[in-house]
Amino acid sequence: MSQQSTMPLQSTKPDAIPARVGVGLKPEHYDAILTERPDVGWFEVHAENYMGAGGPPHRYLTAIREQYPLSLHGVGLSIGAARPLDRDHLKRLKALNERYQPGLFSEHLAWSTHDSVFFSDLLPLPYDEESVRRVADHVDEVQDTVGRRMLLENPSTYVAFAESTIGEIEFLTEVATRTGCGLLLDVNNVHVSCTNQRWNAIDYLDRFPMQHVGEIHMAGYAPSKDDHGDPLLIDAHDRPADPVVVELYDHALSRCGPIPTLVEWDNDVPDWPTLFAEARRVESVLTRARRDEDAELAVAV
Repeated sequence: MSQQSTMPLQSTKPDAIPARVGVGLKPEHYDAILTERPDVGWFEVHAENYMGAGGPPHRYLTAIREQYPLSLHGVGLSIGAARPLDRDHLKRLKALNERYQPGLFSEHLAWSTHDSVFFSDLLPLPYDEESVRRVADHVDEVQDTVGRRMLLENPSTYVAFAESTIGEIEFLTEVATRTGCGLLLDVNNVHVSCTNQRWNAIDYLDRFPMQHVGEIHMAGYAPSKDDHGDPLLIDAHDRPADPVVVELYDHALSRCGPIPTLVEWDNDVPDWPTLFAEARRVESVLTRARRDEDAELAVAV
């Protein structure tokens, strides 16, 4: 690896994320990616994995960033927590955005901290006016600090809060309207939440504010059962996307058109050929949506 490839990318301009399929970047795949230069649209990394000052993670990420557009996805900001945002964490996010100039930057609608305790899960929050104000204030603070637009991801949920007075879609729409942030539509989360909460997934997608969506996530879930023997889905990220999730993805694309789409596989990470094959499978759906859109435009002309 050249000396140049280990330097920070302070002068690099953001590369727009193409409307193609990207892959979550894992250390297990660094060498294969740099050696093979696979035909992948872009890569996404979890911000918290690169908040150190240097070392091998940054050397590899810098080399890959020189060849591919990059998206930055945060999982530890705890944007829904009933406490102020961690200013040191925000500073690290800002520095990471400045260093790698990602084309997209996103976070979860969730909380993972309480007082000085940090939880390993992304926990849901009640959907009410107080939460809307708190999340909107936090999104404004993040965007002002980082100096760029953020996408907010719909969560995977397992139970509903009795205190909720607003639907999830209405909540996300209101936050996006108040702050100007975008939305990250996780289709696997849609299927997981709709199954667990007994919602209709097609209706959910038909009501989702696609005008705010800047990125889509695809992943696999683990099937289970609750205490009553009813289906319970876990957002596991440990396998390919289920066919029903692919069908929902196809339906989402019919509403929003081709949008940058990430294949997430964070647990039981497979070898690179297996992950690349999953990316190609999802890419085929995106390519078909692009052809359909082109055909519709041609007919309109």
